[in-house]
Amino acid sequence: MARRIDFYDDPAAPAPNSLVPSVNVVVTNDAGEILMIRRSDNDNWAVPGGAIDLGESLPEAAIRETLEETGVRCEITGIVGTYTDPKHVILYTSNGEARQEFSIVLTGRAVEGEPTPSDESREVRWVSRGEVETLTMDRSMSLRVGYFLAGRAVPHIG
Repeated sequence: MARRIDFYDDPAAPAPNSLVPSVNVVVTNDAGEILMIRRSDNDNWAVPGGAIDLGESLPEAAIRETLEETGVRCEITGIVGTYTDPKHVILYTSNGEARQEFSIVLTGRAVEGEPTPSDESREVRWVSRGEVETLTMDRSMSLRVGYFLAGRAVPHIG
């Protein structure tokens, strides 16, 4: 199985060979729980997301990726921030792509559907705000979720 390996400020990291705009979405339900996925490629927990396709807007990509990975349709409600740290390199073992981080993190509200695993998510569930920080996540994902949980009034720019 192809894997995703995250490196941060690691001299052993491969040199980046791509930069792909992507989106993640912190989706909440009426109970205030957060929609989380357990990734199939590295077994870490994350909020749904992925690459923005040509011909697609940022909110369209966010809604599509969330639905594909979780079975839940959302509407976009805001922005958490931008995450473009060149020290974060993501290696995809399927094709040798070494991607420099470039993610825009949005907020969303669930409008329909039930959490359902996909090829990209081995587990999907609603998680309370208190429990979410106990899940195993990559450093970058922890930063994104933590910024959301802090309830900052302005987006993270970084």
